[in-house]
Amino acid sequence: MKSFKLISLQIVTEDLHLIDIVLTDGLIINKENDARTWLLEAFVEESHFSQLESKLPNINGEVFIQAVITKKDNEPALFNTVLRTIKKVGNHYSLLFVGHIQKTRSKYAELLLEDLVQKGLVGDELINEFKQKIRSKPKLATNK
Repeated sequence: MKSFKLISLQIVTEDLHLIDIVLTDGLIINKENDARTWLLEAFVEESHFSQLESKLPNINGEVFIQAVITKKDNEPALFNTVLRTIKKVGNHYSLLFVGHIQKTRSKYAELLLEDLVQKGLVGDELINEFKQKIRSKPKLATNK
């Protein structure tokens, strides 16, 4: 197994919007097993959890999440996960996701393109903005 620092985490909605999970701390573990399973634990403040709770799936419910691992500058990785547990720890909550990493590059490009189109960009403006952002890889998020 290998463990890494979880830098940022977002829920990917069905319409490809991203909802930030504001982390107090986070850990991600590559179990390096035959099933290629990853564990992601997000530690969030109670006040943020109360805002986030309605956007989370039920326990054992599937959800796509996007995570930045180790360094802020790393490209986000997309995971197909199941929310296994939610535990209250003092004035924080621990959210444990179990899942599998997806092909990140193509999914990030799709999310970026969707975001730019939703912002109304078309033609050359869309192409130029896409080229610039695919290189700089900004965090894609819309708070719902």
